[in-house]
Amino acid sequence: MPEGVTIAFPSGTLLAFDFGTRRIGIAVGNTISATANPLATIDDERNEVRFSTIGALIHEWQPAALVVGLPCNDDGSPHELTALCRRFANRLKGRFNLPTLLVDERYTSAAASSALDERGIHGRKQKPLLDQYAAQQILQAYFDEPSSGIPA
Repeated sequence: MPEGVTIAFPSGTLLAFDFGTRRIGIAVGNTISATANPLATIDDERNEVRFSTIGALIHEWQPAALVVGLPCNDDGSPHELTALCRRFANRLKGRFNLPTLLVDERYTSAAASSALDERGIHGRKQKPLLDQYAAQQILQAYFDEPSSGIPA
């Protein structure tokens, strides 16, 4: 980074999203405690329902920024959902006028499944919770390494 250039990291409450074509997992956390918690899963493919629900959560939580998981293959190359996630992040940014960051989400679903296993939730019982736990992993990854977030 050039000398004299500083990056302003968002401060306060953040909402994170694990985007999928079927479901969107959402987590919440704040920069003071640097901890993320699962919040909700939107299990609806209709954009009007998705963005209405997200709008209500943004109104309730008043986040300083949004974090969206960016899927890619193990080698870092684009995944089939990479472009859709970028589009989703840009729509969030445009619709809600909040800073929106993209964070590598490799292995978050596996980590989310392990976290649910530790809570005694196994197999099919994980399905309604997995996406919000993946969003939690995405947000925690950002808290652990804020410089990993790239602007949408």
